Amino acid sequence: MTRAKDCGIITKIANISLGGIKVDFIIRPVRIEDAEAINEMRRMDGVKENILGVSSERISGTEYFINNLTPNDHMLVAEVDEEGVKMVVGAVSLHVGGTPRMRHAANIGIMVHRDYQGKGIGTALLKEIIDLADNWLMLIRIELSVFVDNERAIKLYESLGFKIEGRKRFASIRRGKYEDEYLMARYNYNLIGN
Repeated sequence: MTRAKDCGIITKIANISLGGIKVDFIIRPVRIEDAEAINEMRRMDGVKENILGVSSERISGTEYFINNLTPNDHMLVAEVDEEGVKMVVGAVSLHVGGTPRMRHAANIGIMVHRDYQGKGIGTALLKEIIDLADNWLMLIRIELSVFVDNERAIKLYESLGFKIEGRKRFASIRRGKYEDEYLMARYNYNLIGN
């Protein structure tokens, strides 16, 4: 993975294989012009079921979200370049606790376009946001929620040091049922020791 400049911001560059063809992608900070692609992903079958998205979400809501990110909010996107056509295919966000007693902890959320899942984009996004949390924001705790049957996501989170802390019963509605979620967290042991 190499680094390149993107409007003065360091961007990670890597590649994935799509149907045997190498495709470059970059990880960079979100831009307002990403709102349409992010909104499309949030409403997409194969994504919305696991991120609490709904089919009726409007682009204006996504634009509002991006425009109102605070200094405690950090959002990165993965962008592919297929034969000169750029497309946002993943996003990760981190929200640092806003009160002084929660400043050491953050929540994260992640999504990857259904056609790009299982290709390393989610892993790359998570590694980048974890680096930000550990080495630049000096956070001790990062947490997330995941549906208990999302085995692929749970395996990914565990591979990056997240551990299941508990189960939230009837946490969210999905496909007409109340579903349970695991609360998972990762700790920065470099700051707190073992």
